[in-house]
Amino acid sequence: MSSGISSSHRDSVAWQKGMLLAQMVYRATESFPSNERFGLTNQLRRAAVSIPSNIAEGKGRLNSGELIQFLGIARGSVLELQTQLELAVLLGFGNRIELESAQQVAGEVSKILTASLITLRAKAAARKLH
Repeated sequence: MSSGISSSHRDSVAWQKGMLLAQMVYRATESFPSNERFGLTNQLRRAAVSIPSNIAEGKGRLNSGELIQFLGIARGSVLELQTQLELAVLLGFGNRIELESAQQVAGEVSKILTASLITLRAKAAARKLH
């Protein structure tokens, strides 16, 4: 077991904000057109759920290499979600303010994940040198 990995994924700010983001996306997509239920609505919700899910799975692995892998997947899901939120705004779906708020939180999660990945990769590289 590597040091520096917290005992619970619930302690992670990225996970907490990811959960908030998933809730925001579910609420924002409730008013999307019904014919989008299996389209953009589904894509947005799946990407949003993937973020905290991958953070939790990475934390559960108790191995910094796998944690890095799953945080990278979560970061990819954030970027996917940001693209889909932007598309929803362009298409005029949902409440623009709700979508933009979700976009802001997604940006925060992305920054946290990026910083975490940089730190974890630097620690892994330093361990290899010793």
